[in-house]
Amino acid sequence: MLDDPVPGTRGLPVEEVAEVLRSRGLRMTSQRERVLRAVARLVHGTPEEVSAMVNADGGSLMPPSTVYRNLDTLERIGAVSRTQLGKRAPSYHLASHGDHVHVVCSCCREVGEAPVDGARAFAAAVEEASGFVVDLRHMAVQGWCAECAPEVGHRSTWGVRSEER
Repeated sequence: MLDDPVPGTRGLPVEEVAEVLRSRGLRMTSQRERVLRAVARLVHGTPEEVSAMVNADGGSLMPPSTVYRNLDTLERIGAVSRTQLGKRAPSYHLASHGDHVHVVCSCCREVGEAPVDGARAFAAAVEEASGFVVDLRHMAVQGWCAECAPEVGHRSTWGVRSEER
């Protein structure tokens, strides 16, 4: 089971995560593997969603505190990334999921992804101007999705849509 690729990881075998854990004196427990697989299936899951998926996978029930501890460990070793998406609980996704910026609709609360390229230019400008280094892995941009923007009359970038620039 440890050699199976985790769904959604572009072929990253669980064994690679297990190797990283071992290199840090930790083990790939069945609980960690179940949490990792749940994160992979959810793509962007809150701890509560991860917990629900873990507890629906047919294994023994896992208390939420155990799910939180395993998410923390998997984040510390770089297997998963955590993003704070507005006022809701943090969202977890596989670190191997690819570079992207999270976009959250302020109207319908839909969470999506956008290419990180534009955000890299923003991060470089912030660092050049202030010395502050932006961690794009945890970045969530608030705005309005394509469906909600016309309804609420909002424009992107302080009133200018990208096609109007």
